[in-house]
Amino acid sequence: MSTPRPFLLGGKLATGPTRWRVTSPFDGSEVGVVSVASRAQMEEAVAHASDAADEARQMPAHARAEVLLRIRAALQERKDELIGTMAAEAGKPVTAARAEVERLFHTLRDGAEEARRIPAELLPLDAVPAGAGRLGLVRRFPLSVVSGIVPFNFPLNLLAHKLAPAIACGASIVIKPPPQDPITPLMLAEAVAGSGYPEGAISILPCEVEDAAPMLEDPRVRMISFTGSARAGWAIRQQAAKKRVVLELGGNAAMIVAADADVELAAHRAAIGGYSYAGQSCISVQRILVHRSHIDQFVATFLARVRALRVGDPLDEHTDVGPVIDEASARRAESWVKEAVTGGARTVLGGGRNGTLMEPTVLLDTTREMKVNAEEVFAPVTTVRAFETLPEALAEANATRYGLQAGLFTNDLRSVMAAWDGLEVGGIIVNDIPSWRVDQMPYGGVKDSGQGREGVRYAIEEMTERRLLVIGGNA
Repeated sequence: MSTPRPFLLGGKLATGPTRWRVTSPFDGSEVGVVSVASRAQMEEAVAHASDAADEARQMPAHARAEVLLRIRAALQERKDELIGTMAAEAGKPVTAARAEVERLFHTLRDGAEEARRIPAELLPLDAVPAGAGRLGLVRRFPLSVVSGIVPFNFPLNLLAHKLAPAIACGASIVIKPPPQDPITPLMLAEAVAGSGYPEGAISILPCEVEDAAPMLEDPRVRMISFTGSARAGWAIRQQAAKKRVVLELGGNAAMIVAADADVELAAHRAAIGGYSYAGQSCISVQRILVHRSHIDQFVATFLARVRALRVGDPLDEHTDVGPVIDEASARRAESWVKEAVTGGARTVLGGGRNGTLMEPTVLLDTTREMKVNAEEVFAPVTTVRAFETLPEALAEANATRYGLQAGLFTNDLRSVMAAWDGLEVGGIIVNDIPSWRVDQMPYGGVKDSGQGREGVRYAIEEMTERRLLVIGGNA
């Protein structure tokens, strides 16, 4: 077994008492070995972050921005290595891995820009006689220590969505990377080690779930940023009653194709949104609702697009759909498809699997109660159903415990406004798939899809608290 890759503990590279062997979800081959932190080391990380909080907070904005740009530059020098390693350990097709690494660079640059423009407020207080001669000043102060927990599906960019706003606002942070693909996060940790941020203020360390308890329980942790499953996220929210918690959780995104939509465009985009990274995105297209006048045309075009997708080795530049993250996830998704068929649905494409490789699957004649509609399938599976009126489609899109993003294909501004008013989601994408995202926009959901928002500017708001200073008046 190869030498384990170290983690970042209090700003320095370190090793733990155990190790994980990281294997490819495509063929089971070894990608690498990482060192795993103990509970005692996690406690040490929180202590370091607490001790370094004042120094990080007092670092000037330009210096925090320069830290982020140094991290970005160091990672750019390893761009090809990051892409290849992610494709291997996450099973992410190399084209999608390349896109994620570019997003990583953008998120770090956005963090550097936002560090320089965190606003303060000047409040005239003389709206009432008692306030005459007084001014209110409002600044944001970081909620150190921050805990960040990152999922497997975007191991670099989602880590950057915790790290960049924390550095930008001067917070100290402890981050737990995903166990399925921890190598690329630890490559990022190596760049952080030489970045010039205050020693002790950042730790990035993999550990077993039970050993992560100090990230949630230690009273010095004031804010938790979690991205992952709804079940785990809401359990954290319940456990961390006195802490600020931001949850970016799951979804079963709906896409509505209205009567006046460009059907060809909608079908083309749905084939991308439903099957990129084998559907393992919380805003992957899952439920497709099509006006009945277009249902036959949409299905025919959509099926042709999905049939053309290539399934296979994520390291192949021509692969569109790689493996799901592990065989248990593939078996679960396969069982949900079979359950739907038993309940009356029709599989018009796919449905089978070979180990972790699942065929791109399209289901017709499903109902809202079936798991393939009611839950987050997180696999290359979509359902297509017809609707008669836009209010009916909006109601169907809302008939779920999730509410992350939705897509609406229409050229009617009245339909757009009705959807904006009526859809219970965090964001609506017009004439594109719900999977569309750029990293500076506010991103997050409602209902079981979470609370709070990511995107560096908005995450800075979550990671800080307002503090008021009143000056003037008589002594």
